[in-house]
Amino acid sequence: MVKILFICHGNICRSPMAEFFMRDYVKKKNRAAAYEIASAATSSEEIGNLVHYGTRKELEKLGISTAGKRARKLTEADGKYYDFLIAMDRFNVRDTERIVGANYAHKIFRLLDFTKEKRDVADPWYTGDFDATLKDVVSGCTALFEKLENGELQ
Repeated sequence: MVKILFICHGNICRSPMAEFFMRDYVKKKNRAAAYEIASAATSSEEIGNLVHYGTRKELEKLGISTAGKRARKLTEADGKYYDFLIAMDRFNVRDTERIVGANYAHKIFRLLDFTKEKRDVADPWYTGDFDATLKDVVSGCTALFEKLENGELQ
């Protein structure tokens, strides 16, 4: 089983968007049993809060629910447990490495590094553009899935 943890600053916008999109995507590909997918925050600001309404709205357009999800903080133990720690931007990469430790740096990637664009996923908390964030999440998650399924990532 491939264990993926998506990570952003607060775990209310980008990382739960990726978590729930990817869960739905692998289910539709009949590969859900091969994956464990979750998300977490690098900060403590939003811990316990529900997914941001902008993220919920975009996912609901795709028929995807985030019911029951509450923000949680990334832990050092996550570095050992998960196979891939997928951060939304370079700051999340830095903070993830600080939290889980340098021993797990080889597991840390930015989501769009699996695509041709190789850039940060903009934070809709600041941009207000949840649609653009969803497009990046879809692009990154589908590219990640293809690389995993094709054996390009170990």
